[in-house]
Amino acid sequence: MPTYILGIESSCDDTSAAVLRETTLLSNVIASQKVHAEYGGVVPELASRAHQQNIIPVIDTALKRAGITLSQLSAIAYTNGPGLLGSLLVGSSFAKAMAYSLDIPLIEVNHLQGHVLAIFLDKSDKPKTKPQFPFLCLTVSGGHTQILKVHDYFDMEIIGTTIDDAAGEAFDKAAKILGLPYPGGPYIDKLAQQGNPEKYKFATAHLPGFDFSFSGLKTSFLYFIRDNLKDNPNFIEENKADLAASMQHCIIKSLTSKLDKAINAHRCKDLVLAGGVSANSGLRSAMTELATKKRLNLFLPDFDLTTDNAAMIALCGYQKYLRNEFSSLNSIPYSNVKLSNN
Repeated sequence: MPTYILGIESSCDDTSAAVLRETTLLSNVIASQKVHAEYGGVVPELASRAHQQNIIPVIDTALKRAGITLSQLSAIAYTNGPGLLGSLLVGSSFAKAMAYSLDIPLIEVNHLQGHVLAIFLDKSDKPKTKPQFPFLCLTVSGGHTQILKVHDYFDMEIIGTTIDDAAGEAFDKAAKILGLPYPGGPYIDKLAQQGNPEKYKFATAHLPGFDFSFSGLKTSFLYFIRDNLKDNPNFIEENKADLAASMQHCIIKSLTSKLDKAINAHRCKDLVLAGGVSANSGLRSAMTELATKKRLNLFLPDFDLTTDNAAMIALCGYQKYLRNEFSSLNSIPYSNVKLSNN
């Protein structure tokens, strides 16, 4: 009898539901919230309200696209953190009520582990090539930037992490300064393809070890723009592509230089890129170049699995289901925590 896992993701501003049959993805539905664009960032109260409106139709659509009924579900997996508490409470409360009513296991999932394990999803009954443990993973998103040594599905050792801001936040901040829409990362990426990445230099952190820092880079970019606008009010418009390309180059160079050091220190044959920023074309190109230089096998997530999605939550749920690692109704969502090693 096949195992069907329903995944529910509501950690930020995307309401998502997915259905897996073992590791094969049958459906993955995402409802994005456009309301935050006018504010230049996610408004937590508006996000939680939108989740309440979206969660029932999103789950219903996921089940219909998967071609299964509620009675066929083996378990329900949901994001328990990290994320926005109001958003997490909507998903966790619905998952608990649904699992209780169906009398099936409930499985809580760490959102960050979901991003890492998304690379193990199959989109057809023919399994794809997957990384072998242990492997190194660079996880880059709006809230987190980490280098992990992944020993097993839920044994992830933190090699390096950001000591302040995440790389995705640096992208969004730069986009806001340039007057680009939110979320700004994709707009920076598109503009960067038309600009000169070597035209401008910005201050970057030089930390020992494998940790990152992006707050200084953001400040350097802001002050550089401010100073040049004093002399030329049209500076941004006249140099927007070059500014985007130069900023992106600095961010990617910071990421890959630390990853290069980690590769030398932790001998692994496989390299994985994960998180929302993994969709960035410049980062993908730099990772491909680094993997080729180091003679590593590189695994990149499909573009539809880079952003927050329930498919990765369901995959974590399936692996926990095999281990009988179930949650209780008393489990409490958490807003901000580093990826644990267990």
